[in-house]
Amino acid sequence: MSPDSGNSGAHQHGERADACATEAPGRRYWSVEEHLADVLSRVSPLPAIELQLLDARGCRLAEDVTATGDLPPFDNSSMDGYAVRTADTVGATEQYPSVLSVVGEIAAGAAELPRLGPGQAVRIMTGAPVPPGAEAVAPVEWTDGGTGSGRAAQAMTAARPDEEVRVRQEVRDGAHIRRRGSDVTAGSTVLTAGTVLGPTQLGLLAAIGRGSVTVRPRPRVVVLSTGSELVPPGEPVGPGQISDSNSFTLTAAAQQAGAIAYRVGGVPDDPERLRAVLDDQLGRADLIVTSGGVSVGAYDVVKEALQGIEGGEDHAGVEFRTLRMQPGKPQGFGRIGGVPLLALPGNPVSAYISFELFVRPVIRTMLGAPDVHRPVVRATTTAALRSPAGRRQFLRGRYLAEQGAVEPVGGSDSHLVGALAKADCLIVVPESTESVAAGEPVDVVLLAD
Repeated sequence: MSPDSGNSGAHQHGERADACATEAPGRRYWSVEEHLADVLSRVSPLPAIELQLLDARGCRLAEDVTATGDLPPFDNSSMDGYAVRTADTVGATEQYPSVLSVVGEIAAGAAELPRLGPGQAVRIMTGAPVPPGAEAVAPVEWTDGGTGSGRAAQAMTAARPDEEVRVRQEVRDGAHIRRRGSDVTAGSTVLTAGTVLGPTQLGLLAAIGRGSVTVRPRPRVVVLSTGSELVPPGEPVGPGQISDSNSFTLTAAAQQAGAIAYRVGGVPDDPERLRAVLDDQLGRADLIVTSGGVSVGAYDVVKEALQGIEGGEDHAGVEFRTLRMQPGKPQGFGRIGGVPLLALPGNPVSAYISFELFVRPVIRTMLGAPDVHRPVVRATTTAALRSPAGRRQFLRGRYLAEQGAVEPVGGSDSHLVGALAKADCLIVVPESTESVAAGEPVDVVLLAD
C-alpha cells in the first residue's frame, strides 16, 4: 500500500510512495481528530443576511418565520361551479333537480360579491371568494351548466339575467370551499430557524407575502488545483500530461455540501502565479480549497507560495502538517487575507477523502448546519483488510445496508478514481489495527446524500 506523500511533480496521479510506518524524527504527526478539531475551532457560521426569495434557495433560515395573516386569506371555491345554500339542494336528484336562479358570477380576484338569498345561486370560478350567504359550492359537473336546457354541464357560459341552474345532487355544508386559515393561521410559525429553503419553502414564504428572508448564506468556495502537468478535460493530453480531475471533483463536492463553488482550474507550478491567482480570488471567497503541492517534493508550489504569507488581521498564515492517515497524510490549513484555506494533497482519492473529512465539515459549519459530519455506522467487512501500522486507513467500499455489511471496492492506492466512482462509503481501519478478518465489524462513513 502506498501512502499519500511525496513528489508533487505529478500532483494528481503520481505522488511518490513512502513507507507509512517511517516517521521523520522531530516532526509532529497529527491525528485526524486533532487536525479536524483545530480546523473547526477556527471557523464559524457566516453572518446572517437578508436575501430576496430566489437568491435564498439552498440557504438556511436564520430566524423563525411567523405568518402575519391567514392562508387562504378568505373562503374561496376549490371548484368551478355554483355557490349555493345547502337547504336549497336538499333532496336534489338527477330526476328531480333543484332549480335555482343565477344572480351573478364571481371570478378569481373579484372584489364586489353579490349576496346569496333563498332559491338563488352564484356562478363561481376556482379560487374566487365565496359570496355572503353561500354555504357550499356545487361543482359544475353536478349541474346542467346553467342553461336550463340540459346542455353539457361543462359549458360554463356567462350568466344571463333570467338564467336558472339545475343542481342534480345534494350539496353538504362547506363542500368544495377552502376555508380561511385552513392552511396557515395568522401568528403561527410556518418555518423554523435552520430550515433549508427549497422550492416548496420559498413558495410558502411567497404565499404569506414575504419578499425577502434572513438566512445564513451559502459559503462561496473557490477550488483550484495545481500542477504544470494539468490540462482541461476535452483538450489534447501531451506526453507527461494528465486531465485535471481534482478541480471538478472538489467543486462538485462543495456544491453537494451546500456551497456556491467556483472552479478556477489548474495553476502551473509557479509560486508567483499561484499567489497572483489566490490574490485575485480573495474578493469572492469565504473559503479556498487547493489540491496538490503540499508534500515534500521539489515542486510543492502551494507550500512554497503560501509559507510566510500573513493570514490577515489577527490570523496566522497557512500551516502544513503531516497526519497519521492514509490516504491524505500531507495537509495544510490556515488563512490568507483573512479567508480560511485548506490545502489538500494532489492524488485524486487523497483529495476527495480529505475533502470529505475536513472541507465538508467546514462548509457545513459555515452554513450553520446541525449535521456537520457524515453519518458513521458499524458493518461487517466482506473481505479481509490490511492497513499500515500507525496510520488510520480510509478504504473505499459499498455499503450493503440490508446485510449490515460493507464490501471493499478497489485497492488502497490513492490514484484509483475508477474504484472511487463505484464507492458510496469509506471503510475505516484504526491506527492501532494492521489487519481485519472478513466478517469482523468496522466503522463505515456513509458518503451518499
